[in-house]
Amino acid sequence: MNFIASLTRQAIQALYQQDIPESAINLQETRKEFEGQITVVTFPFTKFSKKSPEITGTELGNYLVAHAPAVASFNVIKGFLNLSLTDEYWLSLFHQEVLSDQFGILPKNGERVMVEYSSPNTNKPLHLGHVRNNLLGFSVATILEAAGYDVIKTNLVNDRGIHICKSMLAWEKFGHGETPESSGLKGDKLVGNYYVLFDKQYKQEVDTLKAAGKSEEEAKRESPLMQEAQELLRRWEAGDPHVIALWKRMNDWVYDGFEKTYERMGITFDRVYYESNTYLLGKDIIEEGLSKGVFFKKNDGSVWIDLTAEGLDEKLVLRSDGTSVYITQDLGTAQLKYDDFKMEKSIYVVGNEQDYHFKVLFHILKKLGRPWADGLYHLSYGMVDLPSGKMKSREGTVVDADDLMDEMVQTAKERTETLGKVDEFSETEKLALYDMIGMGALKYFLLKVEPKKRLLFDPNESIDFQGHTGPFIQYTHARIKSVLHKGNHQLSKDAIAPKALETIERDLIKELVSYTDVISNAAETYSPAVVANYLFELAKLYNKFYHELSILKTTDTLSKNFRLNLSAATAKVIAAGMELLGIQVPARM
Repeated sequence: MNFIASLTRQAIQALYQQDIPESAINLQETRKEFEGQITVVTFPFTKFSKKSPEITGTELGNYLVAHAPAVASFNVIKGFLNLSLTDEYWLSLFHQEVLSDQFGILPKNGERVMVEYSSPNTNKPLHLGHVRNNLLGFSVATILEAAGYDVIKTNLVNDRGIHICKSMLAWEKFGHGETPESSGLKGDKLVGNYYVLFDKQYKQEVDTLKAAGKSEEEAKRESPLMQEAQELLRRWEAGDPHVIALWKRMNDWVYDGFEKTYERMGITFDRVYYESNTYLLGKDIIEEGLSKGVFFKKNDGSVWIDLTAEGLDEKLVLRSDGTSVYITQDLGTAQLKYDDFKMEKSIYVVGNEQDYHFKVLFHILKKLGRPWADGLYHLSYGMVDLPSGKMKSREGTVVDADDLMDEMVQTAKERTETLGKVDEFSETEKLALYDMIGMGALKYFLLKVEPKKRLLFDPNESIDFQGHTGPFIQYTHARIKSVLHKGNHQLSKDAIAPKALETIERDLIKELVSYTDVISNAAETYSPAVVANYLFELAKLYNKFYHELSILKTTDTLSKNFRLNLSAATAKVIAAGMELLGIQVPARM
């Protein structure tokens, strides 16, 4: 619609002898209750037209109709000039843009961006919170790629630390040699069970010590189990062969389990970093910061940074004994990632409980003079709640990602069979469809909400063939494919269109044309919700088109072929858009 802004600028120059930039012209989509497709806000122009918003709008409207062949008519509502564009204009966009092989694929922009997501701990399986993280990160990466970026998908695995040692110690003390093979459990679930068991035994020890007169802090500090875990961590950091062998063995179990979950989720990475390889990084950066005066030492030898001027506070970056804290290794890892890929942007997909941490990290890197620090971005997302309340890993009350996906597919099976939609499907086709619907419902429900918002995930609500859901959009795609099959039609670039469009046809073309803008907007805001909600509106609009107009039964061959072509283009955009969300769409259901 850039030509409208350009023509409006010309009109203002001609009518009011004022030269204003196109950026000062506010264009909006015309509200549904008014006639037109695009609206020019005229209030700002009254200061030099010296006339009311209504008269100003009328004068501009007359000029645009006279000088722009694409503008068919206009109406003015207070300070809003609503323009109706010609059918020829919309049909031209449909044929030149929507039917192009490159539609929805933006040209390469020469920028490289890294998206880091998942970042699991190797002491437990992935849970519902991880599912949102993975789906969000993978979808953002896919959208950025469609928007023309060169994208690197990375995962930083938290595979060391006291929490890892807790699982290791519990397995050594209580495991009796149990393995994934002997237990029949996925490796990540087995290790997660021992993390829960450690916490259970630890709490019992703390309660016993408190009953003997110790304070809670003393009890936690003097717990034999916790002391053993801390000793195990010291031995790991010292390179004790036995501890390292145990650590590698149990981590391998977890990685094998993670891979199965990632595959089921449809998630991939281009590079995986491990904290065990990066936790010592950053100490050289601390020395650099001390020499530059960015950091300062306290009397006990610990190193800090003062960020009070930035509205934060003083932050520890190195302990008095010379050991790293999280921010130390994150500084080193950020440098390592940049050295590896030289990207212009780096996006960290991490929950909003880490907002403060990333503010500190980015401020430090800027103070250290890293030019690439301006390209760092924390994609902060809200937690996921369930109708039953919050999840707690240590207590074993989390919603396991694998169990959740199984439940979604089972629910999809039950709902689909109840509706009698699969009577003619083979068993193999049924299983593929249930998986497609169940996973589509899960992904869409988690991605349709803006990342920053906390969300309540209701599995039953997510699988509704008539609601604001993935299955509704999938069903719309299948409906279109059925129409195309019955009409023996495939998308055609050469199909001749009627000269006059029905209102719903024009509306559908307008919605399709906006798809590339949707991708750009989603990429700029790092929000798959922009794509998800667009697809819902597109599916709703197609269903309105389907019910209002005859497609296969119309006697006008020209209209029939055009409506089939419009249907095929809609199916193409739905499939492409859902792919950006990591969701497959069925050809029938």
